[in-house]
Amino acid sequence: MTPADPDPGRHEPDVGEELDEELAELAEETQPAGPPAEPTLEAQLAERTADLQRLQAEYVNYKRRVDRDRELVRAQGEAAVLQSMLTVLDDIARAADHGELQGGFKAVADALQQAVGKHKLESFGAKGEAFDPSQHEAVFHAGESGEVDTTTVDTVMRTGYRVGERILRPATVGVVDPASEVAAPESEDVLTDEAPDE
Repeated sequence: MTPADPDPGRHEPDVGEELDEELAELAEETQPAGPPAEPTLEAQLAERTADLQRLQAEYVNYKRRVDRDRELVRAQGEAAVLQSMLTVLDDIARAADHGELQGGFKAVADALQQAVGKHKLESFGAKGEAFDPSQHEAVFHAGESGEVDTTTVDTVMRTGYRVGERILRPATVGVVDPASEVAAPESEDVLTDEAPDE
């Protein structure tokens, strides 16, 4: 026989029951106090306004990029057409140099010059221009000259062309350098040395 329970009304808690009670208390503590608060109308409006401003900025940047690319493609196409006409312009210049530009041919040549001028095609590379390696291609050196202060274009074999700042073809030239002044002081020394001997 099992011994009688001294206090039949008293019940000893089971380990499993204690654990269940602790878990229930822990769940109550970690449970949020209520449902999450919805954002106010002002907060929603501010968020939507920020979204619209971002979209507008993206659109403006996209439009600028498209316009810039479109202008670049147009300029490249125009430059390609003008470049293909440079040999024709060279032939017209040679014909003018030899006096063969007369009558109807002269009218056509003048119209062509006006047409390319509207697209801002400019020629450069004339005799007497200061030599610029970014615009001129020097193929020979013609010596020195006392008439120039800097390296200068002396002979033009092929005219150069540009559109704005873009060089379509450099000018092919011969250049002349300024005369060196090394010989001048030596001759003065010789004259001063000879003067006392007389």
